[in-house]
Amino acid sequence: MKRFAPLLLAAFLLAGCAAAPAQPAPAATQQRVFNDTDVMFSQMMAAHHSQALQMVRLARSKAVRDDVRTLAAAIDVTETDELKTIQGWLGAWGQPPAADPSSHAGHGGAHGASPEDIKALESATGAGFETKFLNLLIAHQHNAIEIARMETGTGVNPGALDLAKRIDESRTAEIQQMLRYLNQPA
Repeated sequence: MKRFAPLLLAAFLLAGCAAAPAQPAPAATQQRVFNDTDVMFSQMMAAHHSQALQMVRLARSKAVRDDVRTLAAAIDVTETDELKTIQGWLGAWGQPPAADPSSHAGHGGAHGASPEDIKALESATGAGFETKFLNLLIAHQHNAIEIARMETGTGVNPGALDLAKRIDESRTAEIQQMLRYLNQPA
């Protein structure tokens, strides 16, 4: 019996390990928790960020003032990182990205800049570019705040809720900064 004791003990230990279900990691659980608002927020924000990136990349080379170029560079870095995160959520949720910023307009989605707005910005130069850029981006970032507030109202995904809160705060600060730039002579 003594020589079977170690085998019996090992069998009991293995049975105990196999009986305990594996618990998902907290991050994996949070990633699977989402609702329609989280999906809509992510799709709208992905399209919205893509447009903002077009605008700020123009400003990085076309803006007259260093402070406007610096702001554009900071927005580029932030929104590129946020876009990667959002795209990761949509992929993990098995959801497609939104085709364009207006794809959710039928159910309260904020509009993005029009192709004509972007084209006008591309052709503008000097102080005229800077004024167009700041005005267009102020409106654009205001729309980002509206989308973020939709998420904080009824979203459930912890990551999306956190991002929405950060977008609300950071875009509000960016708008205040851009308004100061508009009130300062170039």
